[in-house]
Amino acid sequence: MPVPVGGRHPHTVGAGRRTGLVLLLTGLAGWLASFRLTVDDWRLLRDPAYRPPCDISPVVSCGSVMSSPQGSLFGFPNMLLGLGAFAAVAALGVAALTGARFHRGLWLTLGAGALAGVVFVHWLIAQSLYELGTLCPYCAVVWVVTIALFWYVTVHCLDQDLVPAPRSVREVVRDTHWMLLGAWYALLVVLVLTRFWSYWSTLF
Repeated sequence: MPVPVGGRHPHTVGAGRRTGLVLLLTGLAGWLASFRLTVDDWRLLRDPAYRPPCDISPVVSCGSVMSSPQGSLFGFPNMLLGLGAFAAVAALGVAALTGARFHRGLWLTLGAGALAGVVFVHWLIAQSLYELGTLCPYCAVVWVVTIALFWYVTVHCLDQDLVPAPRSVREVVRDTHWMLLGAWYALLVVLVLTRFWSYWSTLF
């Protein structure tokens, strides 16, 4: 059996410092937000009169989101998904920063999971803004980190030729990845501002 060049398996792929940091930081931030939501949800179950610290106003509130059907889409609180998924992402980030190389299948699985996460997050954004009419601060943290996670895992997979894409697409993404992500966030900010403008205007 041939020995891989440099002692590295040909089907394993490492990650740069940027990708490792994104995995670690998004994993930690997402896990902490999910943990805070889990604690508040548990307290609400024990005491329906409990008011979470993030219940700031009728618009900015976590309690109403957690108690809604959208908050338990799969029959259990959504934040439990976050606890497991973000913990795994953070662990991968630590491993990547220490030089670990992962099988290409793991990167593709992570990319698929991040894609599923970002689709789910955008469904939750639409539900929060246009059905529930409430903005949950901790949920917003999960939105932000899930988008960043998906985006930079995708950039990494493109850089490493793990997913098929025209060369021109790879070059555009590589050269403008931060601008495209900034535009994505800016669009979400505009949606939040316009949806609740009557509330924001009372704060000025």
